[in-house]
Amino acid sequence: MMRIAIVTDAWLPQTNGVVTTLSRTAECLRDLGYDVKMFTPEPFRTIPCPYYAEIRLSLFPGRRLRRDLEAYAPDAIHIATEGPLGLAARRYCKRRKLAFTTSYHTQFPAYVRKRVPIPERWTYKLIRWFHNAAHCTLAPTPAIVEELRKNGFRNPVLWGRGVDTALFRPSEAARDPRGGPVYIYVGRVAVEKNLEAFTGMAVEGRKIVVGDGPDLARLRADYPDCTYTGYKYGEELAAILAAADVFVFPSRTDTFGLVMLEAMACGVPVAAYPVPGPIDVVRNGVTGALHTSLARACELALQLDRQACRSHALAHNWQRCTRQFEARLVTTTSGALIAPIARTGLDDANPRATGLA
Repeated sequence: MMRIAIVTDAWLPQTNGVVTTLSRTAECLRDLGYDVKMFTPEPFRTIPCPYYAEIRLSLFPGRRLRRDLEAYAPDAIHIATEGPLGLAARRYCKRRKLAFTTSYHTQFPAYVRKRVPIPERWTYKLIRWFHNAAHCTLAPTPAIVEELRKNGFRNPVLWGRGVDTALFRPSEAARDPRGGPVYIYVGRVAVEKNLEAFTGMAVEGRKIVVGDGPDLARLRADYPDCTYTGYKYGEELAAILAAADVFVFPSRTDTFGLVMLEAMACGVPVAAYPVPGPIDVVRNGVTGALHTSLARACELALQLDRQACRSHALAHNWQRCTRQFEARLVTTTSGALIAPIARTGLDDANPRATGLA
């Protein structure tokens, strides 16, 4: 059985798109017949990441990670994050001349710039150094692929996203009987998410923030007219999403925004800015509205057909996205593409079935 090692600094119990993407991909790879081992911070001593305490950074993981990788002897290695584990895995592969792939999940240059006065080009230089050692770098949308290419990444390629349409589904019973538009945001409550554009938005109706993070206390104080629920999971989260009239995505820095697909699966149109991430995920005027004014985007989104949102989401599943991931893997020793395991009832991957618009 072919063995695949996936190394990530982001893992459970974190709640974010990176963890969802990696866990669902690993599950689908196992369904295809691969042996998949996740190398995560769980066995290491960790400290909280500055500005993002939910992420635990592994302390000096190199020696143990080396032993664990050697014991597992993977046929393919994928490095998902640029943290201590990712750096240790990169070093391990480089020293042994092993081929590997990476993925780009987070706009670190923009995130860092929002917190400290470091030019984005400096951060891009570090991130580019990390990824250009890989056979290829998987990115979630065509816009992000192009952005990476313009910033000197050697071989960025597309790896789309899916959605669990059995969990995230429409529910008329969940709709608010009080009437009036319900606008919802789901995700991390932090500066890079640009949440003030949502919480301070002048619209008629209720605004709900589902999530937690370092900016939650400040937002509660500054915008008391909004409802703050903290994190919600599973069926409870799906029901809250299905009860909304518009999902509002104010971020200008996300690489994808998986929760937009989850909202569409619930029949909820999206209001967002016309920036990378939304421009590839949202079909403007069909599954959502993209506008430089978030309030105007909400007005336009209210007029859209909820069934069209659901239909769009149904076309995007994790099995197809996993086939795309599989097609990018390379053997550690030769750097050749791995021959895909014979199809076992899962949908074939194709460039238009990647969780993208």
